[in-house]
Amino acid sequence: MIDVMVVGGGPTGLMLAGELRLHDVRVVVLERLTEPTGQSRGQGLHARSVEMMDQRGLLDRFLAVSEKFQVGGLFGGIVKPWPDGLDTAHPYGLATPQPVTERLLEERALELGAEIRRGCEVAGLSQDEDGVTVELADGTRLRSRYLVGCDGARSTVRKRLGVAFPGEPARVETLLGEMRLTEDPAKVAATVEEVRRTQLRFGATPLGDGAYRVVVPAEGVAEDRTTAPTLEEFRKQLRAFAGTDFGAHAPRWLSRFGDATRQAERYRVGRVLLAGDAAHIHPPTGGQGLNLGIQDAFNLGWKLAAAVGGRAPEGLLDSYHAERHPVGAAVLDNTRAQIALLGTDPGATALRELFSTLMDFEEVNRYVTGMITAVGVRYDFGEGHELLGRRMRDVRLEQGRLYELMHGGRGLLLDRTGRLSVEGWADRVDHVVDAGAELDVPAVLLRPDGHVAWAGEDQRELAGRLSKWFGAAAG
Repeated sequence: MIDVMVVGGGPTGLMLAGELRLHDVRVVVLERLTEPTGQSRGQGLHARSVEMMDQRGLLDRFLAVSEKFQVGGLFGGIVKPWPDGLDTAHPYGLATPQPVTERLLEERALELGAEIRRGCEVAGLSQDEDGVTVELADGTRLRSRYLVGCDGARSTVRKRLGVAFPGEPARVETLLGEMRLTEDPAKVAATVEEVRRTQLRFGATPLGDGAYRVVVPAEGVAEDRTTAPTLEEFRKQLRAFAGTDFGAHAPRWLSRFGDATRQAERYRVGRVLLAGDAAHIHPPTGGQGLNLGIQDAFNLGWKLAAAVGGRAPEGLLDSYHAERHPVGAAVLDNTRAQIALLGTDPGATALRELFSTLMDFEEVNRYVTGMITAVGVRYDFGEGHELLGRRMRDVRLEQGRLYELMHGGRGLLLDRTGRLSVEGWADRVDHVVDAGAELDVPAVLLRPDGHVAWAGEDQRELAGRLSKWFGAAAG
């Protein structure tokens, strides 16, 4: 039997497959499409996702094909300098087109032994106490112990589960695509700058060789949003807002997106879980969608692997919903706020001017940047040290860097005292004694996703936290 079926071969599903394979889980990714679309809806990785790639030894691959950027705020079209004091050793994002991100994550998953089956469309599923049965569109049946739906906003898995997806429908729609423009690049840039004084949902970003990434408000909300817009729709809307269509031709791909915000009521139903756009949808303002899905996978992977291995403590798998559902809800809220700031009426304009002024305060800029990049995320682990629930930034050690020690996806006790022990959990948790660690506490216990599960120096307290997150000690 397959251990885990992952439905959907986008960034979320591929990241999850790699995380599961770090723990020798047999994972099969079922992707409906026979080939990648090549569409670059997601444009890069924020600081928190950069940290995760470093923590798994993937950052060099991304740096080789990406450009770093430092933009503070990036909220509702408001751009500010990168703030000081953000709690990360990676104070930058990476401009990485989504097809490149998918390629790198797929290569990694395959290297680790994941199986990716393309052209496999899920038509139905059922589950019982022992596993999940999937029926494919061609009639094939597959069986696994667990299944994760990473199959996008129109998730078949979510619908077959009957999980409610409440929220607000789209009120405005935007066209997005890549195409060639014959207009002089200087004139394109000048026109875009002028239009964006009043319409921030408009842009034409050069990609090289005469190609551009074009975004323009649609005329209305399409009845069938699964149907891609035509080039003529783009031309018409470009003329409406810019007075010219820039000679748009030779489209690579065309798409549309709305400002709908919806979230699955539950991220887990028995042996089936939801992640990425299958669990939440929102406008792409702030560039959070792809990152949110990758971070879902990073949270879920080690927990699901522990369940497959029979060593998950009670409640561990349910903590995925408990931790990630509030994060998703917060992203929905901040994108709603950004859409309000992007409005063109006088009230929205006044609000944007006020918000821009507030973001000139360093503390406000740092808060907003931490929100957009997810550096500000802290899980509720109860009362304790201020580090509890936060992700530990990469710190220098006598023997290298912290993240270099976490490539294997195991827990880690970083111990400055030399008096503590992970005996009984050494098969799941590494123990690193390092008096030179950049810490203001004697020791910290890190989960495989880098979040601080405990801080202190009491062995009895430590043993309790090891049991809570990593299960019973080995006999």
